Amino acid sequence: MARMPNPFADARGTPLGYESSTDSVTLVQFFNSVYAWMASGVALSAVVAWWVSTQPQLWPIFRGPAMFVLILVELGLVVAIAGAVNRISAGVATALFMLYAAMNGLTLSFLFLAYSGASLATTFGVSAGMFAATSIYGFVTRRDLTRMGSLLFMALIGLILASIVNWFWANPALYWFITYAGVLIFVGLTAYDTQRLKMIAVQTAGNPAMAARYAIVGALQLYLDFVNMFLFMLRIMGDRR
Repeated sequence: MARMPNPFADARGTPLGYESSTDSVTLVQFFNSVYAWMASGVALSAVVAWWVSTQPQLWPIFRGPAMFVLILVELGLVVAIAGAVNRISAGVATALFMLYAAMNGLTLSFLFLAYSGASLATTFGVSAGMFAATSIYGFVTRRDLTRMGSLLFMALIGLILASIVNWFWANPALYWFITYAGVLIFVGLTAYDTQRLKMIAVQTAGNPAMAARYAIVGALQLYLDFVNMFLFMLRIMGDRR
């Protein structure tokens, strides 16, 4: 349940707002880049996860301390991409994002061992449909989702703390509460982040280099929303082996 720092302010550090306007071509170009890189990241993670699941000799590497180190490195990459977006080139940001997606594929490889292929495919399809519908809503709605985003972020912190507690407590009722709450939170965050990205497109319309960097950051943000939504949906729909 990684969550990146908020990079969505302009180069001066001022909050993004609704005051600016831009043409539809600019929005289409920006979101085409965001969704293309997000899809590339998801595809890379899936391929790496599947490949690792077919290599029994690699499984011991991703257990115990090694897995903990891998997760820490992933979190470090997320923070680095978001925190350095104004200082690194689009090429560097892209390379870091794809590296993160590949490493996340390593940590997700256990899914191919724990769940049937059919349930993985079904859950992926349902999650993709939910993600698409919610992201479209975030793009077209005229409602300001800023307040909702703040509440969802606080809910996410609570969800992470509850997950840590239940890791030791192993309470079934709390497990299912966390699961359904997680789906709802990441559905909401998808809409919120999409709206924030629309504002990013407006603010960077006159700066192609900045727009390219923020498109990668946006792709990472939506990637995290989708993957976490998928993982929680898998708890509900997944058929364990």
